[in-house]
Formats: sequence, structure tokens, C-alpha cells
Amino acid sequence: MTVPGSLSALHQQIIRHVQQRINLTAEQQERFTGLLTLRRLLPRQYLLQQGEVCRYESYVCNGFLRSFYVDDDANDHTLHFAMEDWWISDSSSFIPQIPSSINIVALEPCTVLQIDKAGLETLFDEAPPFERFWRILNQQALISQDQRILNAISMTGAQRYEALINKYPTLEQRLPQKHIASFLGITPVFLSQIRKAYKK
Repeated sequence: MTVPGSLSALHQQIIRHVQQRINLTAEQQERFTGLLTLRRLLPRQYLLQQGEVCRYESYVCNGFLRSFYVDDDANDHTLHFAMEDWWISDSSSFIPQIPSSINIVALEPCTVLQIDKAGLETLFDEAPPFERFWRILNQQALISQDQRILNAISMTGAQRYEALINKYPTLEQRLPQKHIASFLGITPVFLSQIRKAYKK
């Protein structure tokens, strides 16, 4: 019997996630899980801090994380969030292995499985289907990013809020309002007004 939350159960979880997109042999599954490391985070603990090199691609087994940028005036800008069955990283740091401009912090207790750049290159060489898997992930991320830019140009703040909540119904229970406002590019006061009107 597999114990929930055990390393074996977490490996099964990530294999299910991968096999929704590609097919793997038992040997490829074993090679993949052998390259993963487990990390647990407490709320407000950083997965990545601005100025550090992003060493890992991280798969979220459970919990909720937020990536954000702090500008020269100490303003906090929410860039992305990640929940169960999502990946989170900073590609601009991870791929060239240069210092990151962003932070990634846990908002809840989190368990992540991580793979480093050398491990990823090994995987591409020894289990070629993973190149397709990462291409699919990157394509999905690109589509989401393009949609977010288009929404910012073509939608009002209220429309962007409605689209976000329709897409992620549990988001308001997990991401504080000030961070949702930042993600949408509006002020917390304006978001409060939008939410009141939306509930009516």
C-alpha cells in the first residue's frame, strides 16, 4: 500500500501528470524519478530569491506558490502563481543559469519535486520523450502568456477579474486580494469595488 504524501506516492503523482502528455516505459519512469529531489516549504519560505540563480524546475505536488518582482520603489508585482499539478520556475534564470530578477515564495505549506538543469539534459539524452513533454509545457505557458497580454490590452479590469475567477474558481481562497490586484494590474481598492459589483 502506498502511503499518501510518501516519496513513492509523490513519484506516482508526477508520473501520472507526465503520462497525460507523453508515454513512458517503466525504465524511463524510473530514470526520471531518480533525477528528482524532494523539497518541502513552509508558508512565507522562498523557493527562489531575487539575485539567486534558479537551479530547478519545480513540480508542485501540493500547496500554492507565487512569483513576484520587486521594483526599485519596493513595489511588489505578482507575475505568476502555481498550485497542485503545475510547474514553477524562472526560465530567464534557469536556462542561461544567471541571477534571477524574481522571487518565488510559498503561500501555504508546499511539497515540490525538483529537477536541475544537468538532470534535465540527462533526461533529454536518455529518455527522448521528455523533450516533447517540456515542449508541450513551454507551448502551454506561451499560450497563457499571450492570452494574458491580450486580456490586458482588450479587457477592462472588471472583465480581467471575471475571466480569472471563472478560470480559477478557488483562487480567491488561496491568493490574497492585494496579490490578485497586482496580478491583474489594478489597485486593491479598485479590485474591492469590482468584487462588490461582481457579487451583486
